[in-house]
Amino acid sequence: MTNINQERLVEHFIELVKIDSESGNEKAVAEVLAEQLGQMGFEVTKLPVPDTISNGFNIYAKLQGEREGSIVFSSHMDTVTPGIGIEPIIEDGIIRSKGNTILGGDDKSGIAAVMEAVRTIKANGEAHKTIEVAFTVYEELGLEGAKHFDMSKIESNQAIVLDSGGNIGTIITTAPGQQSLKVTIKGKPAHAGLAPETGINALTVAADAISNMTLSRIDHETTANIGVVRGGQATNIVMPELYIEAEARSLDDEKLAKQVAHMVSTFEAAAEKHGAEIEIESTRSYNAYRIADDNPHVVAIKAAFEAIGIEPMTKPTGGGSDANVFNEKGLTTVNLSTGMSKVHTTDEFIAIADMVSVTEFIRSYLTR
Repeated sequence: MTNINQERLVEHFIELVKIDSESGNEKAVAEVLAEQLGQMGFEVTKLPVPDTISNGFNIYAKLQGEREGSIVFSSHMDTVTPGIGIEPIIEDGIIRSKGNTILGGDDKSGIAAVMEAVRTIKANGEAHKTIEVAFTVYEELGLEGAKHFDMSKIESNQAIVLDSGGNIGTIITTAPGQQSLKVTIKGKPAHAGLAPETGINALTVAADAISNMTLSRIDHETTANIGVVRGGQATNIVMPELYIEAEARSLDDEKLAKQVAHMVSTFEAAAEKHGAEIEIESTRSYNAYRIADDNPHVVAIKAAFEAIGIEPMTKPTGGGSDANVFNEKGLTTVNLSTGMSKVHTTDEFIAIADMVSVTEFIRSYLTR
């Protein structure tokens, strides 16, 4: 028997996903959440971020507790596209979008769960740990909100990000680092019909490089991908320039460095072979993290799940989240599943029962 007000939880979630908040346009939802947190008794601070990443702001909020200990709960406020005009539909205990947009459970399910858990605790008059909230902007396009979060506000030593899929009870204790590559290949234009041999086709250079590059699944810890390719002017012009965006990820920093070096050297060798110029910008997007199963933070989370009859499980992931950034900044952080499924697609959905369960976990963790 749950203490969670399911109807109120679902209503709040529906309210949030109906607020347009694609990455960079989080102001409306941030204002709503800041006001709601204030009404719940939190001390709320609107933390500015560069206007180049968002018209909104990060949110820091604190609710002093009576029990020993404190914790940061974090979720991001932005969604991927297409996320404008979301129309949620509830069928047989499942919430999904109408089908022409994403749902926005990534990551408003995490926000709704945290806030409903606190509402329940307050309604029941339960003693709780000190609660800190860190809601971020622009997570989906590079974890930029977390990177710009004012960590001087944080008093806790540990955090829980609610931004993963899978069974409720899933604890992400290991996540990869990511390196991004932006590659510009400069060939030489020529008329494709009159004198193609006098040109240097940038696409030919790229094709040569990619055909000799190890990509996709490298091993159980490492992946690499070519994701963006742009170039060309007309069919009768030998392509003079091509732009590529690629990435590599690994749970192991040495493997990541090795994969990136392989990709860079392969691009450079192909450019030299064909007489083209090449520019490569290599940037670390975020670092890997790995937290042991016997870490006290993980042990406490497992105990809170077990207390409500849910079997916890630790596992690695191939994706990044704000947890990567917070760990890098010295805040021991795991990422938990909210039950979201098929995220980043118009088939996205979430089960109400899973939302209730993760909310009950938060209540359990805070009041134990």
